[in-house]
Amino acid sequence: MEWIKSRLDELADRDTTYRQFNTRILATVAPQTVIGVRMPRLRRLAREVERSPDRNAFLEELPHASYEENQLHAILICHISDYREAIKQVDTFLPYVDNWATCDAMSPHAFKGHPEGLFCDVKRWVGGTRTYPARFGVGVLMKYLLDDQTFDEGMLELAAETGNAAYHDRPNGSYYVRMMVAWYFACVLSQHPAAALPWLEQRRLGRWVHNKTIQKAIESRCIPESTKTYLKTLRWRHGDGDF
Repeated sequence: MEWIKSRLDELADRDTTYRQFNTRILATVAPQTVIGVRMPRLRRLAREVERSPDRNAFLEELPHASYEENQLHAILICHISDYREAIKQVDTFLPYVDNWATCDAMSPHAFKGHPEGLFCDVKRWVGGTRTYPARFGVGVLMKYLLDDQTFDEGMLELAAETGNAAYHDRPNGSYYVRMMVAWYFACVLSQHPAAALPWLEQRRLGRWVHNKTIQKAIESRCIPESTKTYLKTLRWRHGDGDF
């Protein structure tokens, strides 16, 4: 879609500082594919594309040439209201996702209210050895299946298994998946501490995920100071042995 690419060029910051910032934090994205368009402008452009006759053609035009086109694609998926269509579009796009920001930008509104079906899809996404489907699946657990009505302790087992798997399809794949797993366990600690604490007390997570979970929990504003103090005593330290 040439007009979309032209609009992205128009919306890019004239000052290259933002583009340079993005190329630093998006280590897996080729710098030449980053245009430098801020997210509020991308969201406005997504509304334009949504209303245009080219919307479907853009979603089918894979792979995209720029990071911003991928971000735009992720935003358009968020707007889909039908659950099965959202799943279909996610499945089509995930193989082309090449960075954590685009992966995390996909939060389809249609996912709300479908916990049973969604959990089945999560198991499918994390069941392979591809980086961003696995990261996305754990992110879905965190975003949509964490409240009292949708959470199940079996989800912790699934997330832990995902964190222990190896991901070599993308640069530093295991790092990006394990970071999401740690983030997820930290969120569970804030909402369901009785379910999450035994995983740390019994040292059932890999040491990197274990310590990163504690770090993220300590940084959280949603966890009581008394719990943070206790979590500090559970850190894996040099000389403690493997677990």
